Amino acid sequence: MPEGRIAQVNVSRGGVPKLPVPRARLTPLGLEGDAVRLPKIHGGPDRALCLYALERIDVLRAEGHPVFPGALGENVTLQGIPWDAVLPGARLRLGDAQVEVTRFATPCATTAPYVSGDARRFDQAHRPGWSRVYARVLREGVLEPGMPALFMDRT
Repeated sequence: MPEGRIAQVNVSRGGVPKLPVPRARLTPLGLEGDAVRLPKIHGGPDRALCLYALERIDVLRAEGHPVFPGALGENVTLQGIPWDAVLPGARLRLGDAQVEVTRFATPCATTAPYVSGDARRFDQAHRPGWSRVYARVLREGVLEPGMPALFMDRT
């Protein structure tokens, strides 16, 4: 599998959009400095990190949607990773950190404005291969844009 890179690291005080930061420490509960508005739905060890592909965002923008990295709530925007292979069980190395994809992230109403009101546009149930994913942290580390992102394997 080709090596990609971390295009952007994003955090917020809760909700979207998540905004870029120059670096953030990844812990078993997510990025330091990041918060979620609804902890029963977002966050926790199995949803510590939300990932999405810059290439998917670029296509959505080309379709006319007002989306940008972080708008859909992803903590890490990746570039150059074969997104169709990023499925539950996939393991990725992000800099020195390692994560395992646990599930597809279901879109919610707060993200709909960034896809012209149709959150199904990046919902795995309606558009397979277009979903963001949640991941658990296998190894902590510091993440920053430009660091390598490598698809390791699938469990």
